This record gives sequence, C-alpha cells and structure tokens, in this order.
Amino acid sequence: MSVLGNILWFICGGLLSGLSWIAAGCLWCISIIGIPIGLQCFKFAGLAFFPFGKEVVYGGGTVSLLSNIIWLLVSGIPMAVGNAVTGLIFCITIVGIPFGKQFFKIAKLSLMPFGAEIR
Repeated sequence: MSVLGNILWFICGGLLSGLSWIAAGCLWCISIIGIPIGLQCFKFAGLAFFPFGKEVVYGGGTVSLLSNIIWLLVSGIPMAVGNAVTGLIFCITIVGIPFGKQFFKIAKLSLMPFGAEIR
C-alpha cells in the first residue's frame, strides 16, 4: 500500500513539497554557517517526496534547539503554513485525508527539523 500511496503522493503534491525542501537547502548552503542546515533540508526532501511508510522521531539537544530557532525564524514558518494549508485542502474529501495527514506530518517537520530522525 505504501508504494501506491507514494506514487500517488508524488504526483499529487509530493513533487512540489520535496522541491521546496531542496530550494531551502540550496539557499541555506550559500553561506558556510548554513551548510549543516542545508544538508538537513536535503535529507528531509526525500521524506517529502515519498512519505508513506516512514515516521519521524524527534529528539536532540541544545544544538538542535538553537538550529530549530534559527530555522523557524528564517524558513520554518512559511513552509509549515504552506504544508498545513495544503493538508487542509486535501482533507476536504475522504479520499484526500491520507494525503492531508502526510502534509501535516511534513508541516510539523517544517517547524522542528533538527533533532528529528526518519525511520
């Protein structure tokens, strides 16, 4: 089921979601200080392209907290709002609810990407 879900997801919105993570990663990698943040964005682009069958586990420490604060102020809020609005639009129909749930998962990840691990 997750293979079919991932294929449909990629066609119905996953491509744009993943490209937004890649764009954010490229912008962060412009500066030397932003390279670790950009690399994290590239890691989560894979989740945004194919989220079904994967879960996100949150953890981390002080460095993750500081990185999350910087991320939230610069890139996190617009990405989270965009994913949440798209998730709400998909949840209008019964068929779109699984896709909406995946967008909500990515919206949460957009707020706190550092210290998160994909399993």
